[in-house]
Amino acid sequence: MTHRTAEVTRNTSETQVRIALNLDGMGVAKLNSGVPFLDHMLDQIARHGLIDLDVVATGDTHIDDHHTVEDVGITLGQAIAQAIGDKRGLTRYGHAYVPLDEALSRVVIDFSGRPGLEFHVPFTRARVGNFDLDLSIEFFRGFVNHAGVSLHIDNLRGLNAHHQIETVFKAFGRALRMALAIDPRAPEAIASTKGSLVG
Repeated sequence: MTHRTAEVTRNTSETQVRIALNLDGMGVAKLNSGVPFLDHMLDQIARHGLIDLDVVATGDTHIDDHHTVEDVGITLGQAIAQAIGDKRGLTRYGHAYVPLDEALSRVVIDFSGRPGLEFHVPFTRARVGNFDLDLSIEFFRGFVNHAGVSLHIDNLRGLNAHHQIETVFKAFGRALRMALAIDPRAPEAIASTKGSLVG
């Protein structure tokens, strides 16, 4: 089997991000984004997606965390797109429901080649610790635009904002795991009647 790995570096005047990953890993994560809560969420993606993920980022967090969170999402999208190549054998679609106590979220993803994001998460408060929850949509928007996926994220219920966002990231990891799996019945096929998933 071809190794589905990638390493991508993104350098701007605001951030420097390096991500290395293995889509067929064991969920091992080495995370140093400079934003501790983002590292906690990236760990959910790695663990539930069974993606080995190495993230190092520095950015202008003395201003706020916006650029770092967005650029990590962008770089993760680029790395996954690089690792899957022409998407031959890809299951393509993935979905997951994940509960955490009173919270429940659903994530559905399609590696269609066409970026699109529907994000419906009515957070019950604006921050978890020092993390601005508005930045979560910036992370996913950056990911979607550079991975070329359609992504639907819905928090169906929840009272605790930490539980809400954690179920989102866990469900995202699980949906990724399903969509990125190689279909054993069609390991050489492109899962599209068009014969292409490049947009």
